[in-house]
Amino acid sequence: MATKTGLDVLIRGECTQISGQNVAVVCNQASIAADCRHILEHLLECRNPSAFQIHSAFGPQHGLWGHTQDNMIEWEGATDPRFPFPIHSLYGASREPSDGQLRDADLMLIDLPDVGARYYTFIWTMSLCFKACERLGIPIVVLDRPNPIGGTETEGTVGQEEFASFVGLHPLPIRHGMTTGEIARHFHQRYFPALELKVVEMEDWGRGMYFTDTDLPWAMPSPNMPTPDTALVYPGGCLLEATNLSEGRGTTRPFEMFGAPFIDGIKLCERLSALDLPGAVFRSVQFQPTFNKFAGQVCEGAFVHVRERSQFQPFLTYIAILQETIRQYPKDFAWKQPPYEYEHVKLPIDILAGNDWLREAVEQLTPLDQVDGRFRSEVEEFAPTRKEALIY
Repeated sequence: MATKTGLDVLIRGECTQISGQNVAVVCNQASIAADCRHILEHLLECRNPSAFQIHSAFGPQHGLWGHTQDNMIEWEGATDPRFPFPIHSLYGASREPSDGQLRDADLMLIDLPDVGARYYTFIWTMSLCFKACERLGIPIVVLDRPNPIGGTETEGTVGQEEFASFVGLHPLPIRHGMTTGEIARHFHQRYFPALELKVVEMEDWGRGMYFTDTDLPWAMPSPNMPTPDTALVYPGGCLLEATNLSEGRGTTRPFEMFGAPFIDGIKLCERLSALDLPGAVFRSVQFQPTFNKFAGQVCEGAFVHVRERSQFQPFLTYIAILQETIRQYPKDFAWKQPPYEYEHVKLPIDILAGNDWLREAVEQLTPLDQVDGRFRSEVEEFAPTRKEALIY
């Protein structure tokens, strides 16, 4: 049976969970139902529209309709002739709804996709919405959505408070193995206990399911997340944003494909293949990004094929990629300098990792099993906290 998202459950119940409310809606272009239609269309066409009103809409990074291509490209509020209410940006002058924007709102309805990685900013937009609504006494309803890379595996560093940023406001494993609704419960339990929260749960979703098991339509949650395969590698692939390597932006397969003009792709793939990393196959490629790093230049590198997704360890795999690149090209490789996602002092790699020990381990070519053991101990320590928030 096809999975039913929280939005599908809400629609089937004729939106009774929001009856009589003046509702602020937080969503983006991927906030679609099983029929591929957008949440705002469904709300406006509810069979009992007088039961509630749409107060406003808020969009996260990349815009309500996904129109901004890259990181750190802000957008401001907009108007849309289809929708008789204001549209506000949560990735512009402010990333938190203001008191004025929420004036006269009775309820906030959040329907944001996630891709299963701590860096993905939509969950932090949700956290800042929780902060604003707790302060103003506005209840929140979160419509749950699947974790596209499954709900069982966790991986990567958990993050330290002193490295908090918009790619990790609170400690959470990089591959967290939670749904949007479960993350909402975690935030509520740990950080916003006075908030009135309801999660509209999914139906027919199990923890071992990947997105392709759900029979749901895939809508790109952001411009560089074109397929569910992209989400599989993203918990590791995003680390390349913190380097002078192209993470494949400006191509049709970002994060699965990476490289640089100074790399010998065949040689790099031979070294990576010799590591026998679980679930992954490396194929040498050449590509020419149309924008972002090395735009218009020919890069060599690798395409990461995930052959056994249940065995594949994205975070460990891309740590290996970083180490092998440094081993082969120590004079060419470099870490990206700030600013990055509103952090102007700390290095991007440190705020992505949530610490500075990982960067040092990569630079010093610390054996992979030692790196793996250290971040797995962090994940194990976090496990009881994660378990408290699980729904399914």
